[in-house]
Amino acid sequence: MNMQELIKPLIQKNESKIVMIVLDGVGGLPNASGRTELETADTPNLDALARGSACGLHIPVAHGITPGSGPGHLGIFGYDPIKCQIGRGILEALGLGMEVRKTDVAVRCNYATIKEGVVTDRRAGRIPTEQSKKLTEKLQKEIKKIDDAELIFAPGMEHRFAVLMRFPDNLASDADMINDTDPQREGKAPVPPAALSKNAGRVSKIAEKLISKVQAILKNEEKANFILTRGFSNMPRIPNFDEAFGLNALAIATYPMYRGLARLVGMDTPALEGSVEDEITFLKQQYNEYDFFFLHVKKVDSYGEDGNFEGKAARIEEFDKLLPQILNLKPDVFVITGDHSTPAIMKGHSWHPVPVLIKSPYVLGGICNAFSERECVKGELGIFPALNIMPLALAHAGRLKKFGA
Repeated sequence: MNMQELIKPLIQKNESKIVMIVLDGVGGLPNASGRTELETADTPNLDALARGSACGLHIPVAHGITPGSGPGHLGIFGYDPIKCQIGRGILEALGLGMEVRKTDVAVRCNYATIKEGVVTDRRAGRIPTEQSKKLTEKLQKEIKKIDDAELIFAPGMEHRFAVLMRFPDNLASDADMINDTDPQREGKAPVPPAALSKNAGRVSKIAEKLISKVQAILKNEEKANFILTRGFSNMPRIPNFDEAFGLNALAIATYPMYRGLARLVGMDTPALEGSVEDEITFLKQQYNEYDFFFLHVKKVDSYGEDGNFEGKAARIEEFDKLLPQILNLKPDVFVITGDHSTPAIMKGHSWHPVPVLIKSPYVLGGICNAFSERECVKGELGIFPALNIMPLALAHAGRLKKFGA
């Protein structure tokens, strides 16, 4: 019996409100100063909240396993990320509002810079979204079909876009058995899109032709002269969030992939643009309409991936200044955490446990003096699987009945 099967018969509805803030990649490691980004940032509001909350550290997937954004979010949404493995392509496509069919293969792509066969910038300098949109429209105009697959392009944020390969049949069901072409580091050659199973060969050949055609079209671009493909995937089957947890949920996220994650599990996912403050304004406007709110803060992770320690700390400080606006809504249960750690000194996701805070009238509190990695490890929640966050939130909201006689 998994966690969802355990709690489903215990769910009881009430009028409580649960707000979950995901500071993407919030966990970190010390730099030369001996302090992490959270410890470096000036966060009086987060620290005061931590002093009256239940704190701990969660393990997104398993000890020593570095999660992608998909598994990281699924875990904190209450889905087993090992059993519910979902390709990044599907998430990006759904987040961009694309209609994904059973015979489709979705791919998430990055514009990149390549020179003499070597990737010099995996994100093409994070080109502006408007430029990325124009390039994607150009690709759609010039590439409509490869072999028997129709090609559908959709621009995303900054350097990202998505492609759907629409097949006339369902014989491309092993799409996830194709490796990413992103070498994960600058200074390396792109990885060829190889089939890792017999049935994936059809898709890998089209991917190879797609990359070649795109390179020819973009050859004169200064930065975005190549693409890296990630997360080849088909549409999965996953339990609906409302059915699993009895919650009418709203996702507030400006980046398509995170809307895609939320849409996949059945949350309402309106397309939004703007800053974190704009997201909070939207939260206030919708507060009476839903039971559960997922609000995503992306730039904390972006600066970590760029190795910008001070920038990541500054983004945390920016959120801290906005935090009182959310607290003024007085949610019954307030959760702040991240989907994974992104230490700036590592310039990428890591396997390290992620700080988590749960505020409700039913916590012990008074243990942690700040919201940081070292303080949260002292907290009453301890170090626990991310899967337990949703049952804890439901329990603190009075939404779980007693188990057994």
